[in-house]
Parts: sequence; structure tokens; C-alpha cells
Amino acid sequence: MATGRIVVGVDGSEQSVRALQWAATQAGLTGAELDVVTAWEFPTWGGLIPENATYDPEKQAAHILAATVNKALAVHAATSATCHTVKGNAAEALLNRSKGADLLVIGARGHTGLRATVMGSVSLHVVQHSSVPVTVVRGTEPGQLGAQPQASASATTTASPSASASGG
Repeated sequence: MATGRIVVGVDGSEQSVRALQWAATQAGLTGAELDVVTAWEFPTWGGLIPENATYDPEKQAAHILAATVNKALAVHAATSATCHTVKGNAAEALLNRSKGADLLVIGARGHTGLRATVMGSVSLHVVQHSSVPVTVVRGTEPGQLGAQPQASASATTTASPSASASGG
């Protein structure tokens, strides 16, 4: 019997696969239910939404969700997951879906500087606005399955090489 709920956001990226694997392991340890979420928005071009668009973002989101769950949980055969596609902004969808959860888990793409400013950062927004604990799963190399939660990774990267070389 499940005791709690872990919400995890996925978008098909390797980082979201790692986040889902980490969340599945945590769910296995705690007995929590695993609630997997993918958000989608209808694309606009210059503020316009095409009237006769044949592109179906909800169908694509459902496909991405299924593929990510199958890939991430292949090694977690005993793990079951409830999957949801949600229309809307990814950060807001995760915040809404995680209300009342025990934990929210997301992957970090590692964008910084201008790229993060232009593209936005789902993980930053979620960490700043979540009403539940958040784990941001990061990996240092593509395909690395032993990803570290954000808090652990940041503790090991507090000094820069130039600061150490200058004695400061």
C-alpha cells in the first residue's frame, strides 16, 4: 500500500529520464505512489495560432510521456506510475500537480546565463515557488545514471579552480 506521493516532471530529455529513475528509486524505498507529469502548450508563431494546424501537441506530449516512462522504468520493473499530460506552462503544471505531494522531482538541463534567461528555467521557477520539497536531479555526463540531487552536487562545487590556485 502506497504511503505518499512523488510527482516527477518529464519532457523526454535525458535529464528527465534521470529524474524519473531517481524518483522511482525513492518511491521504491518509501512506498510512495509515482505521479509522472508532462506539460504541453499549443505553439504560437509571432503571437498567432494557426487555425488549421494538423500538429497535435497533446498527442505528442502523450507519446513523449509514454516513451520516457518506458525508458526510465525499464530497470524498475516493479515500479508502477500514474501518467498525466497537462495543458499549460511546465513549471505551473508541476506546481499545481504537486500540491499535497510529499516530493516534487525534476531534472536540470544546466542552462545558465543568457540561455537560461531567454529560455527560462523550469527548475528555478519550481524551486522558488513550490509548496512541497523539491529534488533537482543533475548528472555531469550524458547517460550517467548515478545523478546527484542538487543539494549534494552544489556542496562539492563551491570553490572554483581559479580561487584555489590564488590561495583564496
